[in-house]
Amino acid sequence: MPAAAVPPAPDPFSLRLLSPAQWGLLTVTFLMWAGFFLIIPLVTVHFVGGLGWAAGAVGVVLGVRQLAQQGLTVLGGAWADRVGPRQLILWGCLLRAVGFAGMAFSGTFAALLISSLVAGVGGALFDAPKSAALSALTRPEHRPQLFSLLSVAGNLGMVLGPLLGAAMMGLGFSVAALISAGTYVLCWLILRLTLPDVRPAQEGGGGLNGLRRAVADRRFVKFTVALIGYFLLSTQLNVAVTLKAVALGGPGATGPLYALNAGLAVLLQYPLLRWAEGRFRARTILTAAVTLAALSLGLMGFAGTFPLLLACAALYSLGTMLVFPTQQTLVSRLAPPELLGSYFGFSAISLGVGGALGNVLGGSLMDYGAALGRPALPWLLLMATGFVTVAALRWALKEVPSAGGQQPG
Repeated sequence: MPAAAVPPAPDPFSLRLLSPAQWGLLTVTFLMWAGFFLIIPLVTVHFVGGLGWAAGAVGVVLGVRQLAQQGLTVLGGAWADRVGPRQLILWGCLLRAVGFAGMAFSGTFAALLISSLVAGVGGALFDAPKSAALSALTRPEHRPQLFSLLSVAGNLGMVLGPLLGAAMMGLGFSVAALISAGTYVLCWLILRLTLPDVRPAQEGGGGLNGLRRAVADRRFVKFTVALIGYFLLSTQLNVAVTLKAVALGGPGATGPLYALNAGLAVLLQYPLLRWAEGRFRARTILTAAVTLAALSLGLMGFAGTFPLLLACAALYSLGTMLVFPTQQTLVSRLAPPELLGSYFGFSAISLGVGGALGNVLGGSLMDYGAALGRPALPWLLLMATGFVTVAALRWALKEVPSAGGQQPG
């Protein structure tokens, strides 16, 4: 009887094996995050601290961008499953550049709102398609390493962006906004030269059919809805936490705040996640991470100095750095291989709705707490929101399978 054929061992992962397209996607991820975090914290600082706008009004502007990007990402992901991601990503880079350049010349609420909306639409075109492109260009056994590198590249950009923004404050908000826009033009050029025309897994798939399948997936919808509360909390780094950091440490406090948050993620995210995955189920990791983020926000209400606020921000970072990769793992576990774009796009609803609510409520709660003379109240309400979210996630994840496919994750 002939011996059974032994399957070849998978090639070991090595940076030397990365293709120009993979390097291009990693590079533009770094540039996108750097350009984004160069300007977004300064929007709050410039229009609230510099021009005296109400924090709630700026929160509406930031919320519109968040809702436009994450809300329309549903369509961007489904479209990528049908036509391929390359053209969507390229057009998204250009629209994001136009939106951020428009912020440089926005002197009215309406102008800033329109610029923010255009920037959000640009992000919707490249967000889910970028993940779909990297998946299509990467062997399945190497995808975890590539997505880890993608996260590291983004967090490195998150470290550099606020530091550049703080350094450019002396040059003015308009200069910073134009430089941010220029990074997305550079992203367009890099991907134009390196990214091939990746075709969808199934011709004629995706589109509205892919979205219908995602909507009909009851356990996936429950998971997506439960995550809204977490993304309401995660957005506070750009609103409530930034405002308190500036109040305690001055306008230049945004640089150290964002550098700490992203720097800890760069150093600890991969080893901490590997340690947690070897000991706990995905549901436990996710709910513990959201609990830690909620507790740290509650403690920020009682931080009377900038160093104490940074200590709370460090705890916040430890929680948030575990949420994103765990969430992405669970989405990919639930999605059919031919509908990765549609599922990743649909999952962005939680970030869009939660982020928009977080931007609006964060600024409004800060104004409300100040008017009542109870500055700790907004932070306690955010913490309570986090605890409700943890309960909702535990309920939703009862039906999410583990890697083995049967037991809850």
